[in-house]
Amino acid sequence: MPPIPILIGAAVIDSINPCAFGVLIFLLAYLLKTSKNKSKILIHGLAYISAVFITYLLAGLILLPIIGSLGSFGLFFYAIVGIIVIIFGLLEIKDFFWYGKGPSLTLIPGASERIKMYAGHISGNIYSAFLLGVFVALVELPCTGAVYLAILSIMSLSGVNAANLGWLVIYNIIFVLPLIVILFAFYKGLSADRLEQWRKKHRKIMRLSIGGMLIFLGIWMIYTALG
Repeated sequence: MPPIPILIGAAVIDSINPCAFGVLIFLLAYLLKTSKNKSKILIHGLAYISAVFITYLLAGLILLPIIGSLGSFGLFFYAIVGIIVIIFGLLEIKDFFWYGKGPSLTLIPGASERIKMYAGHISGNIYSAFLLGVFVALVELPCTGAVYLAILSIMSLSGVNAANLGWLVIYNIIFVLPLIVILFAFYKGLSADRLEQWRKKHRKIMRLSIGGMLIFLGIWMIYTALG
């Protein structure tokens, strides 16, 4: 298991991903157009966030033993993952200086249009909001999953055990906390436009923070493999 400060720090940094913020803000703005009932929007938002949490947690539970089995190839594999994580970090830092230019960690191609299409079917159905959360969590993985991959790889060294399972739950609670904050800020009256302006204003520093954490985790992994 990674040291607790590293795990908590990674979860906090992972939680400020602008991709995750952007989809939720879009969803809230769309729901407001179709319903003026803030309580109903709150319930749909909570269903969506719950789905994101459950999907990420299940993904971790599935990937952890798979990554662990690949570790049978030795620490060389672990070091290779560390190098990949560093590359991901450099891509995130690149977006701090040249946002949107060149390769980036983004949603799966075509996902944005599908999200808009599926959001149109939510209306009053809470189950649709939950299913949208599952879909978004899956298509967001190329954008939000790099830090998670690094943490799962570090966890895999100690295998699937009760401690790792517990920390996976804590990691994913931290991951969705900013989404809950955004949802309740919207419920209390902050407009979707203001939230989106805030996201765009700070997305570069978010990318820089994520990139720095990825490079740190990658170096940690390589150091551990060589040590």
